[in-house]
Amino acid sequence: MTEPATTTPEHSPAPKHSPTPEYPKPHDLLAGRIVVVTAAAGTGIGSATAKRCLEEGARVVVSDWHERRLTERAEELAEFGEVHAVPCDVTDDDQVVALIDAACDRFGRIDVMINNAGLGGTQSILDMSDDEWSRVLDITLNGTFRCTRAATRRFVAQGGGGVVVNNASVVGWRAQQGQAHYAAAKAGVMALTRCAAMDVAEHGIRINAVAPSLAAHPFLAKVTSEELLTELAGREAFGRAAEPWEIANVMVWLASGYATYLTGETVSVSSQHP
Repeated sequence: MTEPATTTPEHSPAPKHSPTPEYPKPHDLLAGRIVVVTAAAGTGIGSATAKRCLEEGARVVVSDWHERRLTERAEELAEFGEVHAVPCDVTDDDQVVALIDAACDRFGRIDVMINNAGLGGTQSILDMSDDEWSRVLDITLNGTFRCTRAATRRFVAQGGGGVVVNNASVVGWRAQQGQAHYAAAKAGVMALTRCAAMDVAEHGIRINAVAPSLAAHPFLAKVTSEELLTELAGREAFGRAAEPWEIANVMVWLASGYATYLTGETVSVSSQHP
């Protein structure tokens, strides 16, 4: 009897490109919820998440540091539901607190905080400056901390309950050349998620994170070479990058009543094979 053929990762065939699946229909997963989404301008994960939240019945506050782009995106999102734009730089705690205050002033409360703000880039540790390191950490990790702190304080003041969903990355687990600052920040987001969840569990607050591997959007193309994006897409089991809305779907699920016993976890949203 012939033994079945085996392959090693080095000799495994490259994955074929699978077609992008059909955009899902909404199911009112967030009906009546008030959701705040940071870094929601443009066409990336934050914007896609805001749109999915609106489609799922939420009223949404979108935020970003770039006021013009934020206003334009909010006008586009208004087609899908009630949306309010509040500019915010997550490196400034006063602005973060003002964002939460503005959301509550507009809608009376908040139910979900989605921390999407982050900054990437590619730089060898040999050439990385203190400023490059600190800026990525301040936006990606410290910004997530500031927003989580402000939101959970408001949840407690409201009497408990509420959900935080953080955007981490698989590079928080995996090694990738030129990503020391970003990987350190995203690993920190995962650790923050685990520990902060324990701090607030007694108040009925849930904190979880997603860890995407690769999502296709124009901003990523600006900070990453086309060659690297092609290489990374080739590592994915489906042979393609995720659409931003595919990441957003998991964020919506984590924010919904379908994930009520899940806290302190990071969900890998990835098809990457070894």
